[in-house]
Amino acid sequence: MTDSRPDIQTEADVQRLVDAFYLKVNQDDLLSPVFNGFAHVDWARHLPIMYDFWSSLLLGTSRYSGRPFPKHMPLPVNATHFSRWLQLFEATVDELFAGPVADTAKVRALNIATMFEYRLRKRDPLSLL
Repeated sequence: MTDSRPDIQTEADVQRLVDAFYLKVNQDDLLSPVFNGFAHVDWARHLPIMYDFWSSLLLGTSRYSGRPFPKHMPLPVNATHFSRWLQLFEATVDELFAGPVADTAKVRALNIATMFEYRLRKRDPLSLL
């Protein structure tokens, strides 16, 4: 049987992934309070940044420039939050896409969650990672 899900190939695909993922985040009992209660994310501003971030990682567009980790340092999160974030991200990818870039998206998300969780646990602002 052939998988009918497309791979992530275009900017529209990246936007679809990001929008669907953050819709899940906003409905999640664990993550929504962090994003909306503690961080008061301005979604109209944040989502285009996430489009650029994931487009850079998955399509090689190099549109994102910045350091995402420092913005996460004040957040009241732990391994449970990162595990849930990753679970939602992987589920979103799997619902919408299949293929090498979709697999790369899940690996990149795992690497990001692992690195951020480790660095937040250490709270080491001088690290170069």
